[in-house]
Amino acid sequence: MARRTRWVTDTEQGHSQRMIEIFRRMAAEGRDLAGEARLLDAMIPPGSTVLDAGCGSGRVGAALAGRGHTVCGVDADEVLIAAAREDFPDVEWLVGDLSELELTADGQLREFDAAILAGNVMPYLAPQTEVEVLRRIGAHVRPDGPVLVGFGTTRGYAVADFDAHAAEAGLLVEQRFATWDLRPWHPAADFAVTVLRRPAGR
Repeated sequence: MARRTRWVTDTEQGHSQRMIEIFRRMAAEGRDLAGEARLLDAMIPPGSTVLDAGCGSGRVGAALAGRGHTVCGVDADEVLIAAAREDFPDVEWLVGDLSELELTADGQLREFDAAILAGNVMPYLAPQTEVEVLRRIGAHVRPDGPVLVGFGTTRGYAVADFDAHAAEAGLLVEQRFATWDLRPWHPAADFAVTVLRRPAGR
């Protein structure tokens, strides 16, 4: 049985619906909500397949789909997935716990060209599942494909711990930035955007 995520234990009742409403309002106001998608789009070939892990209400995955990529979004929160399906019905959205991720097609594990974990997915995972989540995501990405991860560094999950978890999961840290628009990384940054890769042959 999957452990309860921090998204469940550390947020107030109704938090998911509030987040849905916030992002819908921002989209209606014409706010730029596609920074994460722009970065990954610049890293991958046109028409790539992308795993949006911890997709929430779907804004990043939908932006990638709008750029011509084939996206599968997965999130454990049924409320968020319902909103994603309502707002972006042409994208594949699945309810699932990332620590148990096993997407198959024709009896084989599905392989994507890239994966993205935006919106503080890592700090909201269930404690002690970080390595397993990264391992499973890495297994779903083709060798040498990017796994792009962004999270706030003041949310109780240290960058050093993330690096150790990634290494244990067989993923290499290739690059790190302080923002989605590629401002240089520095140890005092309050956000970390990291490019991971699973080396070919692993």
